Amino acid sequence: MFAMKLVATGAASFGGALLLGVIAATGREVKQSGEDLVALQRALDSVRIALAEAMPARGFAKGRPNVETDFNEDIESPTLDASSFVDPLASVVGHVRLGKAVYVAPFASIRGDEGQPIFLGDGANVQDGVVVHALETTQEGKVVPNRTYSVGGRDYAVYIGKRVSLAHQALVHGPAQIDDNVFVGMQAMVFKAKVGEGAVIEPGAKVIGVTIPAHRYVPAGQTVTDQKVADKLPVITDDYAFRSLNDAVVHVNTSFAAGYSKLAKEQEEAIRHPKAAAAEGEHGAKGDAKEHGEEKGKKEPKEAKKSH
Repeated sequence: MFAMKLVATGAASFGGALLLGVIAATGREVKQSGEDLVALQRALDSVRIALAEAMPARGFAKGRPNVETDFNEDIESPTLDASSFVDPLASVVGHVRLGKAVYVAPFASIRGDEGQPIFLGDGANVQDGVVVHALETTQEGKVVPNRTYSVGGRDYAVYIGKRVSLAHQALVHGPAQIDDNVFVGMQAMVFKAKVGEGAVIEPGAKVIGVTIPAHRYVPAGQTVTDQKVADKLPVITDDYAFRSLNDAVVHVNTSFAAGYSKLAKEQEEAIRHPKAAAAEGEHGAKGDAKEHGEEKGKKEPKEAKKSH
């Protein structure tokens, strides 16, 4: 009963794996009678099925809903495209929408439970330790002014465009807008700011309360809080060292989204249908052995001829 209640409440995959380990360990101490083994196997199958139903193929694809507060009366759950992948060790909460082929790495946090909504476009990636959050956008049912950016006729607490890379431990705190093809470097910060298309925020840089023009870069470690300084930032040219960095980063992370999604689906299928998966594996092994034997059989006559 404890195991089923744990799964029913949406236990994390780590907790589920630990639960299976405990049951398996317990099974080794159960009397080795036929009835006990059958009962144990049925219990394991039940838990596996329940875990598969609680953990969709894209990690925690459904994320978690926010809670009702005086600054957010609406209860929302994340919306993810089927081609995106959220690592089980990441957290996506509240009014969040992820587009196609988005990859959210371990220990990343995307929280649409205060300022909302939060949007990430197709091909975006949120790497290890990244935080995406926003100041509250409503208070007691009223809109708080200057807490959103309007994109395409809709207001967002945080808008992150297509093919945007948020590198390890970066922080994007809304209100914020980051347009397409932007690279935000490791431990960089964007707060109350807009970053134009194709820009690069180098590692450790901070952008606060300004608009970064398109195709400019903020040097590593620099803090930009004055719009006059932002307007004079260097232009990205063919000689700029990180000009093509984001293309490579996006390629890697969209590959992760596809690969991890495929692996998770295969694992989920194996959990739901353990006998079919085992049979398929056995069939494949026999096929390989047969093929190997046929090859050996073809080679033996040749070797025999040589021996004569």
